[in-house]
Amino acid sequence: MERLTGLDASFLYLETDTQLLHVCALLIVDPPADGVEFEFDRFKGEPGRRLHLIPAMTRRLHTVPFNLDHPVWVRDSAFDLDYHIRRVGLPAPGDRAALAELTGDIAGRPLDRTRPLWEMWVVEGLPHGKVAVISKYHHAIVDGITGTNMMMHLCDVEPGVSYTPPAETPVAEPEPNDLLLAADAVVKFPGKLGMFGMVPKTVGILGGLVQRRRGENGGRGMPLPFTAPRTPFNRAITPHRGVSFVQTDLADIKEIKSAFGVKVNDAVLAIVGGALRSYLESHDELPESSLIASVPVSVHDTSRHAEGTNKVSTIFARLHTDIEDQVARLLAIAEDNRGAKEEHNMIGADFLQDWAKYAPPNTFQLAARAYSSLKLAERHPVVHNLVVSNVPGPNFPMYFLSVRVASMYPFGPVFHGAGLTATVISTNGHLDFGFIACKELVPDVDRIADAIPEVIVELLKAAREQN
Repeated sequence: MERLTGLDASFLYLETDTQLLHVCALLIVDPPADGVEFEFDRFKGEPGRRLHLIPAMTRRLHTVPFNLDHPVWVRDSAFDLDYHIRRVGLPAPGDRAALAELTGDIAGRPLDRTRPLWEMWVVEGLPHGKVAVISKYHHAIVDGITGTNMMMHLCDVEPGVSYTPPAETPVAEPEPNDLLLAADAVVKFPGKLGMFGMVPKTVGILGGLVQRRRGENGGRGMPLPFTAPRTPFNRAITPHRGVSFVQTDLADIKEIKSAFGVKVNDAVLAIVGGALRSYLESHDELPESSLIASVPVSVHDTSRHAEGTNKVSTIFARLHTDIEDQVARLLAIAEDNRGAKEEHNMIGADFLQDWAKYAPPNTFQLAARAYSSLKLAERHPVVHNLVVSNVPGPNFPMYFLSVRVASMYPFGPVFHGAGLTATVISTNGHLDFGFIACKELVPDVDRIADAIPEVIVELLKAAREQN
């Protein structure tokens, strides 16, 4: 038994019927070598031999009575692999649009909280004998880094690897005693008063940021939340999801990065910003001021907290969609990000986790439901326009259950008031972009993905002219 941290549990509390807080990934894998037909049963059996390497995949939630404390993880004594790994055929011609529609449909379904919080859908019927795998994990059990690590346990660096299941069968765990869990929560309740100690710390941080903004650097850094312009996707969301995806060459991004002396993340933000500018212009919805993105930052290497899965902080970043020139936008983003990094370091890696551990379950859940049902996201200034997440992946060939991975497209959750999320992962010389959106707010999300290569071509041309 293991208790969820406040940050892990917050993804449960903030989830509603329309705001689904799981993350998805679409893997497209090559057909087996030498003309061998794909065998679903053999494919499905391999995860069962690796589950002992990934405890999160066999644990389910157990709620503390009256939600007096965060839930605990317990081993699922009735774990059923057949429930979690499913098979589906893609109707002919099995093209990109049909695969995107299926992925969006699966992303728009909630996970069953009485079972371990993951699913895997094996999709057959793609052209040229390829197979797709759509995986779905709740954010309470993965973040960008842990999700990648989890996937690595299911992948190998060479084909044909098969694991031998552990010799010992896990001993069944008794169900937690609810009376003891409730009593423990009552005993620990005085510790919740520690949240008042966060107030002076927070005030001190804000004071330091104000002083920095008044300094010689002119305040270049993070934009303030609630200052983003409103766009069509900054409204209350429905549960319906649309996705799009595109693969690019990482070498092109690195060439752009080197030519202009910026970071890969700067280039990613500039490319997404360019695609969004093109998209909003085509709809005559481009605001005069820049879009603002929330950019998750992994703090696994710097956090003092050892427990929990999600170790993440956030930076707010201008995408400078108000700048037409691709290079000028890139350089402006890079300059902003240098200041934003300094401000993020002032706030500290653990600020979000420190506050989240005091999250009262009932209050959070009631507030999330009220915010959703009353569509409050449409009644206050926009916090941020979208989420843009850049996740580092393995820079070598991978074989997912013995079949080579050709591409891996990630999709994070979308939120009320920010109905679009862009997630990017680097794998084996590629940079794979995944976009997910509320279908009613962004009915043509494929046009955003289609604009990505055009922006890269323009930046690459400018980079080569620079040299």
